[in-house]
Amino acid sequence: MKPNPKNRNWQEHLHEIIYEADTKAGKLFDIVLLGLIIASIALVMLESVRNYDQKYHQVFNISEWVITILFTIEYILRIISVKKPKKYIFSFYGIIDLLSTAPKYLSLIIGGGHYLAAIRALRLLRVFRILKLARFVGATDNLSKALIASKYRIMVFISTVVVICVIIGTLMYLIEGDQSGFTSIPRGVYWAIVTLTTVGYGDIAPQSAFGQFLASLVMILGYGIIAIPTGIVSAELTKQTASKIHTNTTSCPNCSSEKHIDNAKYCFECGEAL
Repeated sequence: MKPNPKNRNWQEHLHEIIYEADTKAGKLFDIVLLGLIIASIALVMLESVRNYDQKYHQVFNISEWVITILFTIEYILRIISVKKPKKYIFSFYGIIDLLSTAPKYLSLIIGGGHYLAAIRALRLLRVFRILKLARFVGATDNLSKALIASKYRIMVFISTVVVICVIIGTLMYLIEGDQSGFTSIPRGVYWAIVTLTTVGYGDIAPQSAFGQFLASLVMILGYGIIAIPTGIVSAELTKQTASKIHTNTTSCPNCSSEKHIDNAKYCFECGEAL
């Protein structure tokens, strides 16, 4: 059975509005979506303030339901406007879009579940496309690629830091003991992590001269350790920037793939005409 041309044209037009940012309708849709996302997050924050909630609880509740229903409609439209709905549903943004509609419905079963609506902040990543901000999309893509390329070196680095913290925590437990708050090796490891990361809560601290000397070394070591992952990612980011390929905001109407190169005529994923 051949697809109805009118239905196909309607679907393509809807896809253009929802997924594209190069048209006036697409920009308007993204701007409205941006406003709704910010409004929903602001409502959740205000509702957590007891005084405001007591005065305007009904207003907050109705407003949240209106926004949730609009997000639900948008989610359904996103599904029906693509040729392969499963591709969108199980994509990163598809999962985020689904989760952004769930909290208010979840609050009917679990009290306070609507506060999870703060997850909608992740949807702000999508609106970098508006007002021709594609360069931010490219920058985000470069950063994500740099992090992925650095993952093994970062894992080795983190493993080394964990081993160092275990050794230092054990030494501090042996040096200081219960009288200084180091009641166990895990407690000592906790102190080592807090000190090595230069957080320094101050809830426990060494009292002996040797313990303070070791703590000083850990603090100095902490500054060097913080710089290492930054250097690893920066080196990879430099490589990604050097080989950067500009991307546009076109979304494939068939598989919803994005980040096509400039002036691309076909989708790099499925070959559909753009």
